[in-house]
Amino acid sequence: MKTILVTGGAGFIGSSFVRYILDKYDCYRVVVLDLLTYAGSMDNLPTEQLEKEGRFVFWFGNVRNADLVDTLVSQAHIVVHFAAETHVTRSIYDNLLFFETDVLGTQVIANTVLKYSDRIERFIHISTSEVYGSALTEVMDEKHMLMPMSPYASAKVGADRLVYSYWATYQIPAVIIRPFNNYGPYQHLEKVIPRFITSCILDEPLTVHGDGKSQRDWIYVYDHCEALDRVIHCDINGIKGEVINIGTGQSLDINTVAEMVVEKMRKPTSFITHIGDRPGQVVRHTSSTEKAMRLLGWKPRTTFEKGLDRTIKWYLDNRSWWQKYLWMRQIPIVTKEGKRELH
Repeated sequence: MKTILVTGGAGFIGSSFVRYILDKYDCYRVVVLDLLTYAGSMDNLPTEQLEKEGRFVFWFGNVRNADLVDTLVSQAHIVVHFAAETHVTRSIYDNLLFFETDVLGTQVIANTVLKYSDRIERFIHISTSEVYGSALTEVMDEKHMLMPMSPYASAKVGADRLVYSYWATYQIPAVIIRPFNNYGPYQHLEKVIPRFITSCILDEPLTVHGDGKSQRDWIYVYDHCEALDRVIHCDINGIKGEVINIGTGQSLDINTVAEMVVEKMRKPTSFITHIGDRPGQVVRHTSSTEKAMRLLGWKPRTTFEKGLDRTIKWYLDNRSWWQKYLWMRQIPIVTKEGKRELH
């Protein structure tokens, strides 16, 4: 039985991946390392499996703790590195932790993978489409210029390029994944889709940044997990050192998403309220899907409408999960106009 170490496995995408692997395969032992910050919770994980045959193990700890990381990586065959501070708005409000976790934490992981490179079969680093900034072309392929527009994005650029440099210098078996905007169950309420959905449930305004015309490529989280499944099981020689986008190739603006949510939840469009624009706002993200198809044989299976329906149903059915996070939905920032607002 091979061991997959998942850093940041109690967060939104990480926990989705953990559940996906444990549900689909019997041949893997999954070890999660997570500090359980505001974005990670044991409530996200299949804790009922902690007692079953040792297939799921949880370690509370920081990816910057080199001794702990050494212990866990030395026992692993595959490392999937999600651990990061990930909320754009929070990075504007409090950015120090983003550089400490995203860059220095990634350095600790990469150094340890290098130390055990005779054992580690592949190191999958989860980057983000935010490293690109706003699209300069109709779709953004992996050669698109990196123009980070927020402290979060710049920290992720540092981690992304650090991992690439370890492949270029030391030939560690690294693959860099740049997912576009994930959505689905267990997503933190600071993110726009769960914020819209829970606002409708609570009969509160749906706050849209600026004019709402910013466009994003929305990918259902379990489609992302299927792509990572392909990364784990394809020939490493075909993907080592590569950067691969994970997206749909289509984009929708925030206004359209808000309108779809209120329509599906039978709320009036008057619920949609515009506030000041977020500093460092990205105008458009649309992923090229060519490389993922060519190297992984992967393409997304879930339309945005189907994924949104599933996500709405999950939040309707799991109020006890999200209600305790309501106080974290908003962050105080100063807008480009100098106005202090809750975003």
